[in-house]
Amino acid sequence: MDILWAVLLMLGLAIALSCLIVLFSVVFHVEEDPRVDCVAKMLPGVNCGACGKAGCHDLADALVNGEIKKVTACKAGRKDKNFDPIIEYLNSTPGPDGTKVTVTM
Repeated sequence: MDILWAVLLMLGLAIALSCLIVLFSVVFHVEEDPRVDCVAKMLPGVNCGACGKAGCHDLADALVNGEIKKVTACKAGRKDKNFDPIIEYLNSTPGPDGTKVTVTM
């Protein structure tokens, strides 16, 4: 009988903690700017870190947030293939709050 109580106690604890995790994931959910993923897809994707960021996604985040103003921070990209579409996209697409980011070559 003791084993049955231990199993029921652990099952109840697992269900309670699972519900708590689901609640926290809903309450503390953070929306990311959708432009970050678009810019990250336009970058070369080599994740070399030559720009000073951990990878292409971090560089895209810095470009979208205005921390970096020049797309030439990416050392692996090419002007015609990578940089021109990023500049055009960021200069013309507003973020969720309605602001646009101005980036240059």
